[in-house]
Amino acid sequence: MLENQIKTHIVKSKTPRENYELSKKNIGYVDRSKATQFDYDRIGFMSGLEVHQQLATKEKLFCRCPAGIYQNKEEYDAEILRHMRPTLSELGEYDRTALMEFKTKKNILYRISNKTACTYDIDDTPPFPINPEALQYALEIALVSKFNIVGEVHITRKQYLDGSIPAGFQRTAILGIEGTIPLKNKNIRLIQLSIEEDSCREVSDLAHTRIYRTDRLGIPLIETVTYPDMSNPDEVMEACNYIRFLNRSTGKVRTGIGAGRQDVNVSCKGGTRIEIKGVAHTKWIPELTHVECFRQWALLAIREKLLTRTKKINWKISYIELNPNNFLFDYLPITQAIERNEKIYAVNLPYFGDILSHFTQPGKAFYDEFTHRLKVIACIERPNMTCNEDLDELLDKDIFQKIQTILHAQTQDAQIIFWAPEEDVKTALDVIEERALMAFDGVPEETRKSFNDGTSIFERVLPGADRMYPDTDSSPIPLDKNWIEKIKLSIPNHVSERYIQFKAWKIPEDCYHYLFTHNYYPLIHRIIQDFDLPPKYIGVFFGQKLKHLHGKYQNINFDINRLYDLFAFLKKESIEICIADKLLKLMFLHPTKDFNSLLNTLPFQKTQKEAILGKIDSIKASFNPRRKNTHKFDKINSIMGQLQPMSIGNIKLSELAKYIINTVE
Repeated sequence: MLENQIKTHIVKSKTPRENYELSKKNIGYVDRSKATQFDYDRIGFMSGLEVHQQLATKEKLFCRCPAGIYQNKEEYDAEILRHMRPTLSELGEYDRTALMEFKTKKNILYRISNKTACTYDIDDTPPFPINPEALQYALEIALVSKFNIVGEVHITRKQYLDGSIPAGFQRTAILGIEGTIPLKNKNIRLIQLSIEEDSCREVSDLAHTRIYRTDRLGIPLIETVTYPDMSNPDEVMEACNYIRFLNRSTGKVRTGIGAGRQDVNVSCKGGTRIEIKGVAHTKWIPELTHVECFRQWALLAIREKLLTRTKKINWKISYIELNPNNFLFDYLPITQAIERNEKIYAVNLPYFGDILSHFTQPGKAFYDEFTHRLKVIACIERPNMTCNEDLDELLDKDIFQKIQTILHAQTQDAQIIFWAPEEDVKTALDVIEERALMAFDGVPEETRKSFNDGTSIFERVLPGADRMYPDTDSSPIPLDKNWIEKIKLSIPNHVSERYIQFKAWKIPEDCYHYLFTHNYYPLIHRIIQDFDLPPKYIGVFFGQKLKHLHGKYQNINFDINRLYDLFAFLKKESIEICIADKLLKLMFLHPTKDFNSLLNTLPFQKTQKEAILGKIDSIKASFNPRRKNTHKFDKINSIMGQLQPMSIGNIKLSELAKYIINTVE
């Protein structure tokens, strides 16, 4: 009876685009630029972090291969082919991630260079003892982060079932537990810091073949894990930056592309933990976390809508293979699929009317949840499907009306058309039905891949909780208290202390991010201390002028320590430091030239201060105002402009200005 009532009320009067916009409005989505804490409290925003940073060691973590040497895509000496398959656990269960990967029927290819890999990397020999250099570096960072250090290091195996580690597991060990970091408005609790080996780099992932390079495999890295204490996207980015700055403050980590990565965990009220993997840039974090939280909020709205229409029990899809000769397909991906002799199927989703076009992310609707799973699990390259609620309306409505008739669809149903090689059809049908059934539960647990526009796509099923177990090839490592105390003596100031020092030096806050990112504090501190120079000037010199040149001349290999030598030279030669601004660009363009040679390229001549000041009166007397009501500052600026070229490097410009003002007045 209820079903009949519902059927009479579901009228498809809206276009997919109209339904998308209406559903977006109904869930209360707001752009991040307009969002307030009230919006995040309303949907129960919650987020945590996993920040990974490679350690700057000479060798890998569990073998003696060199770390930090990378190969090009086509530079390799051998290829190894492997297939991942699930095995039963001690409890007689399969890991859900393992089952998903098994469904993909992937060929995993590893491209190996003799320069960067050995038999350990491909799991043919046991591990060496843990790299002592890496262990010490990781402990330094754990102490800087104010973790409680464990008494004994136990190496465990963490399952990695996507093929990115040939062994199928990553060796990892917890070094510190329960720390805190201070943000502007709150403290964030840290769960743990671990040391572990890095995974392979993905070269490509097309159809049933995934290719990896093993040069990055086994490089030591640390993982800092926070509690889900961040209550808005800006706090997530702030916490991530702080952890990265803190790691870099030790000078014991690698920098550059790929050396630091972070995973973001996001949930909303009534949702579940979603892990967004491998966020390449911290600047992506606010938009990513914002969009993901509202995506979950939208999925919960979809669940509620579905449950008012029908029940999950006994719900199932129906489908039929389509004969291309009976349909006038003019959508290019379908016509190309027909040319490849692929199969075309139509699927009916009962009670999913107006669901497929429901808003999930900016520019994405619920049907995108299907297409990305088809790509990952069924290995069907996109585009791989369309539907009767596609926002772009890729097929004529008459085609869907014909399909609805064939499938005996009701007005409240929705239809998907997909195309695939014959061997992938069954998996594709399973994927579609499985994802539709998940909609009745709300938010499925999964790992997602990030994009710079803030959106994300399905990557794999979230691993089960029981993915870690002891490494039987490694013995526990007791940590000597005296050794830990010795390490404590060498650790740098905490990032918060450096932040306070920058404030005391009156360095502008827009410099902080660049200075922390590149860990310039120790060098700045040395220059200020050794040469008694104005802290604000040195901070601006690094945080603004150097930053500008770094962005302009990215390809130049500039030795940052030369800046210390520059100020040492200026101090020795009694040359005013303001000339450093002009010399900096020349140092970038001519990194090997000595400072005297660089000076000679400038219009600089060493002149006594008295000689410069002595010219003020004559310039003042010859001043010819351009208008009758000339202000005295015009005269001051004119004198300053004429004397400045010869003054740079010979007298402080502030001192020169003071002399000129006193003379004019």
